[in-house]
Amino acid sequence: MKPCVTISLVEEARGGPFVYWHDPLTNARRAQSLGFPAIEIFPPDADALSPSKLPDIPSETGQSVAAIGSGGGWVRNRWHLTHPSAEIRQKALDFIRRLLDAAARFHAPVIIGSMQGKHGDGVSLDQALGWLGEALTLLGQHAKSLGTGVYYEPLNRYESNLMNTAQSATDFLDKLKAPGVQVLADLFHMNIEESDVAEGLRTYGNLLGHVHLVDNHRQAAGSGQMDYSEVAAALKSMGFAGHLSAEVFPIPDSHEAARRTMDTYQRWFAGSAH
Repeated sequence: MKPCVTISLVEEARGGPFVYWHDPLTNARRAQSLGFPAIEIFPPDADALSPSKLPDIPSETGQSVAAIGSGGGWVRNRWHLTHPSAEIRQKALDFIRRLLDAAARFHAPVIIGSMQGKHGDGVSLDQALGWLGEALTLLGQHAKSLGTGVYYEPLNRYESNLMNTAQSATDFLDKLKAPGVQVLADLFHMNIEESDVAEGLRTYGNLLGHVHLVDNHRQAAGSGQMDYSEVAAALKSMGFAGHLSAEVFPIPDSHEAARRTMDTYQRWFAGSAH
């Protein structure tokens, strides 16, 4: 397991749960000074990842890009993959496909969280899941052709009404069998939806590709009530070798949020770094 930290480039998301904001190279170096070998980037669109706008961070700092968030398409445009409008659904699909193309320069998977959408407004749950399954299959195939992948992130009930629990997401993905698609398990969402977070992680099994390391109140891991001994034991028992990424509010500030995350990583997870 490897620690990771988030950097948002989306002005419209200012105030959201990201450790660092803008100036990605400077902030990558700040994270590196605390021991983070990887970053996760939340861009406004694919163009923001182009060489003319985003430095080659792996070459500059030696850090990897663990994942790219797609939520900018929702935050800025209100696009999602289960929208009642076929035109909007296509825009959402194209937005994520372009992100995959741009993220390939970093060999980075793309996260589908808020852009999964929800059912309602005349769209049934079955119809929404059908559209989501079609989109994940297409995007997973495209990602696989690029040598990357897609991380599907189940959200809590207040943000989506599609799949909230590990069991529902696992059942869906097991049936779908979409190539190139794994799960991103966000501990904040799991803390709301799972009776046992550690058992939820075990439910994902080999589907688990990425973890958002965060405490129960969406602040830095180790600053709230989450039991990381159980989380660490579950991940170690699974042989998880992915990234533990801090998608947290920068409280009291970015540096302290990153430092607390690293302290928690070192205490509970570092012994099984791969």
